[in-house]
Amino acid sequence: MTPASCLDDLSIPGRTLVMGILNVTEDSFSDGGQYLDIDAALAHARTLVAEGADMIDVGGESTRPGATRVPGDVEKARVTPVIQALHEEGIRTSVDTMRASVAEAAVIAGVDMINDVSGGLADPDMLRVMAQSQRPVCLMHWKTVRFGDAAGRATPENDDVVQDVMTTLQQLVDKALTAGVRENAIVLDPGLGFAKSATDNWALLGALPEFIAGPYPMLVGASRKRFLSAVRQARGLAHSPVDADPATAAVTTLSAHIGAWGVRVHDVAVSRDAVDVAAAWTQGRNYG
Repeated sequence: MTPASCLDDLSIPGRTLVMGILNVTEDSFSDGGQYLDIDAALAHARTLVAEGADMIDVGGESTRPGATRVPGDVEKARVTPVIQALHEEGIRTSVDTMRASVAEAAVIAGVDMINDVSGGLADPDMLRVMAQSQRPVCLMHWKTVRFGDAAGRATPENDDVVQDVMTTLQQLVDKALTAGVRENAIVLDPGLGFAKSATDNWALLGALPEFIAGPYPMLVGASRKRFLSAVRQARGLAHSPVDADPATAAVTTLSAHIGAWGVRVHDVAVSRDAVDVAAAWTQGRNYG
């Protein structure tokens, strides 16, 4: 498989892309510690692909609230062997990192996309690496005073979280373009759950058609977030992160129906069914 030359190489004609989450971490909020061993990580990635994932998002550092950043060499050692092995098997990957050095190593290993939850702000070299990589990139909104270390919610510049996120994403795009990232290589992510209240998250989902109507493809990453667990909690039911998978599938269905470029999920099987249903619904396709 050759490296992706532009975003069109990764996009899925006729439906929303499903990005499977592979956390090669000790402390991710949902599955930390399960896939630190490379054999376990690769086995899980293959399972996600078999269930319908179009791409595997490989991360070596947790960004959950309260997480402490790991050293860069540790993060690099976690993700690059996995990315290289999956690349050799013809499986598309993205690297979930805020470090330019990790992104650079991932590119050498054959990664297809760079996914930075800081939107290129956490590392001053990241936008340069993104531009030089000639890979598609995802820029996420996360307005915080520090990244990956007990970051609390930052106060928006105005009372309208939707407008604040839109404005900030455009600023991230402008920085990326100035650094040399190609316009047709950019995906945006509103950053659900990152320094945002439940009210903020629902407001952003409600405004998703406005984001999708913009010039850049949108990735939705709501999987197993606390505001989705609260849907069950409000009814007095079990509400662990895994219990939020049905609510995640609902978000996937609605996001796909209104045209999201991709969804980033833990439970691939149900979300792949959801995007296929959304595509069939839109196209009037017959699976019979």
